[in-house]
Amino acid sequence: MKEDKTKDFNLMREGKLYNPTDKYIFWKHTRALLLCDRYNRVHLWNMPCRTRIIKRLIPDHGDNFFILSNFHCEYGCNITFGDDFFANFDCTLLDVATITLGKGCMLGTRVTLATPVHPMHWEERKQQQYPTGYHDIEYAKPIVLGNDVWLASGVIVCGGVTIGDGAVVGAGSVVTRDIPPHTFAAGVPARVIREITDDDKMDVWQTYVGEQIPTPMRKKK
Repeated sequence: MKEDKTKDFNLMREGKLYNPTDKYIFWKHTRALLLCDRYNRVHLWNMPCRTRIIKRLIPDHGDNFFILSNFHCEYGCNITFGDDFFANFDCTLLDVATITLGKGCMLGTRVTLATPVHPMHWEERKQQQYPTGYHDIEYAKPIVLGNDVWLASGVIVCGGVTIGDGAVVGAGSVVTRDIPPHTFAAGVPARVIREITDDDKMDVWQTYVGEQIPTPMRKKK
């Protein structure tokens, strides 16, 4: 029977325990690291080259995306993002499990989406002899961001978290549990502060055209 070279890679994507030293995983990981390194070395003015690299790195992507350097991920093929995606400087997407980003998502500077998980007990984190060799064991949990989510600077999202459509997470927050749609969350660990409503609108069209200071309706009342 022919050996399945992708077995551990598939276990990894499914959130099951896997061998991180597997040869196929090593090849996929190295390829992504090299593409990230190349992307971060290409001048910003060379957008055609930068776009080609991202399309090779992350095949499942929407249109009209803009990703600033430095950008880092582990595999790329485990990431999906929709139209109008923006990632600011120094974003890191550790896509051991899948990371799904909806349309219109915005990542502030130094945002980290981290799916990897290691065993909690120290003995189970140690390398030992398994049927597949001498190595440690890891697993991962997926991350899902809905449409139009904004993660402000320095936000860390842990594996297993889903953030609903239109939610905003404040700068420096650590998200360890799900965030409902259309809410503002912040803190360490992040908690929901309040809902986002029409009172948060600033009449951006008129404010922009009139060159006014943007002020939400809730502050005008």
